[in-house]
Amino acid sequence: MYFKSNIDSLDWKDISTEQIVERVTRNVKPGSIVLFHNNANHVEEYLPLILEKLQSEGYKIVPVGKLIMKKNYHMDSTGKQVED
Repeated sequence: MYFKSNIDSLDWKDISTEQIVERVTRNVKPGSIVLFHNNANHVEEYLPLILEKLQSEGYKIVPVGKLIMKKNYHMDSTGKQVED
């Protein structure tokens, strides 16, 4: 499976919790990687809401390190993991 950071939460901008939750949950798809910033305003508010909503929709939340294949793979010029 190909994973790509395809959703920027824009949590670094001066936008509301509701805007961040809506932006992320509207755009997420299987295999999406969402970019969050741990020092963003409202992180304590929006992150639990997003995680709860996505999990209720059947998404599994994992750290990016769990997605990186380490054996018998290499990265091609586009950044895609390719099996050797």
